[in-house]
Amino acid sequence: MAKRLTSIILIAMILGVLVGYVANQWVGANADQAKDVASYFHLLADIFLHLIKMIIAPLVFATLVSGIAHMGDSAALGRIGGRALLWFVTASLISLSLGLVFVNFFEPGVGLNLVQSGVDSGVDTKALNFRDFVLHIFPTSMVEAMASNAILQIVVFSLFFGVGLTAIGERGKPIVVAVEALVELMLQITSYVMKMAPLAVFGAIASVVTVQGLGVLVTFGQLIGEFYLALATLWLILGFAGFLVLGKRIFRLARYIREPLLIAYSTASSEAAYPKLLEQLDRFGVPRRISSFVLPLGYSFNLDGSMMYAAFATIFIAQAYGIDLPMSTQITILLVLMITSKGIAAVPRASLVVVAATLAQFNLPVEGVAFILAIDQFLDMGRTATNVVGNAIATSVVTKWEGMLEVEEPDYVEPPHAPAHTAAGGMAGLDLASDMVEDKRKG
Repeated sequence: MAKRLTSIILIAMILGVLVGYVANQWVGANADQAKDVASYFHLLADIFLHLIKMIIAPLVFATLVSGIAHMGDSAALGRIGGRALLWFVTASLISLSLGLVFVNFFEPGVGLNLVQSGVDSGVDTKALNFRDFVLHIFPTSMVEAMASNAILQIVVFSLFFGVGLTAIGERGKPIVVAVEALVELMLQITSYVMKMAPLAVFGAIASVVTVQGLGVLVTFGQLIGEFYLALATLWLILGFAGFLVLGKRIFRLARYIREPLLIAYSTASSEAAYPKLLEQLDRFGVPRRISSFVLPLGYSFNLDGSMMYAAFATIFIAQAYGIDLPMSTQITILLVLMITSKGIAAVPRASLVVVAATLAQFNLPVEGVAFILAIDQFLDMGRTATNVVGNAIATSVVTKWEGMLEVEEPDYVEPPHAPAHTAAGGMAGLDLASDMVEDKRKG
């Protein structure tokens, strides 16, 4: 079933490009009409994203509280959180540094000779500052946090809730049972929602191609190609780091996360991939009590693709306007991005806001953000997929460090090819395998 869904999603992506191209040829000459047609294509993706947003808050809350309750040890919770943050900070430095290296090596902005005109970039840089981000972490209302899908606030409340539940012991057992039931319920609802993923992928791709056409890939091909090469290099580095801890299982992890990866890439939404990523990590062997804690943290603090994009785009815009930045200034920009990028999860159009705020802080032309808006959708697809890869590897590595990585759940159990007189033994083997899978799920 997993391979079938992956194939359907790939087919949906191809069909989206073809149908979008036909629509672009039909109505592309009229910008307003093209946007109108594209909006109907994107309706499929919008419905899917609305459904995803509907389940994200209760899913994160239930899985995180359940995981903390089963952990039963606040020291273990602190240790896991510390190891996760260590990985996040290291990956952040690598992502930002790699972005700087590639943009300085290829110099994609050199020769564009853009001239500052004072035009507004259209991005609200006031939406991002460190004080507001720190304050944003702590919710004033759990209801408000869940209504706005503020994952970091939900994580904070869930931590208090889960630790408090563990502290009251047996008196909290009925609530633990109820939360476990809520986890199963939300995962079941998730399975229903994910059946719409191929339609959402088709709609998202068709919508972009209808408005932009295939020409945008040629016009900005060099910038897109060089950025994707940087992302591919980051994937290799993260994969190698994962290999040092996970060994050959890193290749199995790549197979397990292919579906959430395709969903993230085609919809350019990390939220859309979250439920499927949680499920696939469970099948890979990551206990739910680990993934339900580390993964939400990663969604706020470990956005590797977005951070690389922020470094790449900031220096690219400086190059495009003919501004020569000394390496000392670029390193300062990197350190600033290390802090400001941690606020990405709380800000709409997050990566663009981070880039615009950084440009403003270093007196660089903020209006340059408008230049890359035309292809931001394609860049966003790549950086979102990279965020998913980074968080999948981070969660698996932390689990391995804890010595809690379990045996993978097979796609199916091979039927016994045994003679008739050993059929009973073969059935016993099937039952045993089934029991092992069920025990792992409950863990």
